Amino acid sequence: MTISSPFFFCQNKALQRCLVGLEMWAMQNSSRAFAYEFICFGVKQAWACLFAGLMVFLIIATYFFYPQNALLARYDFIFISAVVIQFLMIFFRLETIDEAKVIFIFHAAGTMMEIFKTSYGSWAYPEASIFHIAGVPLFSGFMYASIGSYIARSFHIFDFKYKNHPPVWTIFVLGAAVYINFFSHHFVYDCRFILFVATGLLFCRTWIYFRIGKEYRRMPILLALVLSTFFVWVAENVGTLTKTWLYPNQHVAWAIVSFGKYGSWFLLMVVSYALICLVNKPEELND
Repeated sequence: MTISSPFFFCQNKALQRCLVGLEMWAMQNSSRAFAYEFICFGVKQAWACLFAGLMVFLIIATYFFYPQNALLARYDFIFISAVVIQFLMIFFRLETIDEAKVIFIFHAAGTMMEIFKTSYGSWAYPEASIFHIAGVPLFSGFMYASIGSYIARSFHIFDFKYKNHPPVWTIFVLGAAVYINFFSHHFVYDCRFILFVATGLLFCRTWIYFRIGKEYRRMPILLALVLSTFFVWVAENVGTLTKTWLYPNQHVAWAIVSFGKYGSWFLLMVVSYALICLVNKPEELND
């Protein structure tokens, strides 16, 4: 099956033939074509979110079903499960070695930020664990890695191309500035507003082209980042609702994560995108 098919990533020959037949049937009128493409978009998004989705599933499932008196702490079970999932994704070639290296960088960078932020009381992990550093359970780094995994997989699944993409080095500089500000704003001026403006100026002319079926669709890359951030914010609420981590205002009773955090996660998406550009170089769409 060629990359023009929405399900090019499917390896089963029989299922490939069924999907091709379904595609041909759907293309016979516009209503079917729209419904088919909409469903395909959802399926491909779910496939891109495989690692992130499994991490959210682990958080929810262990909150409701993991035994409280188990010898292995809940956080440690999530961590070991995440390591196994990551290994299987590489073994079955769902991620490349280069992508796995970048995702490891995500894990390390995320864990460093977790250690720093929890030391300042930004949020806390209320449960015990063996696999932790300075009270931060090691599974937390995989929550950052799942964002990188989603972006990296989307590059291939949606066959990303771009128009007016800024030079990659400028994205690296912006990503580094954002990451530093996550730490430095505790001591000096918070440059968040400046970083928002810089992100807007850098990407204001950039369009991302993505292929669902045979044709490319497009949207402003800034809109893509905003929409992706929304689902990260939803996952953040799932994490706090299951008491996997808690913000200071949630220790007595749960409250929705403030929309102020939305901006922080948007900037984190910029850092994530910069790291993924290390292995997936943005390609301009040929006219």
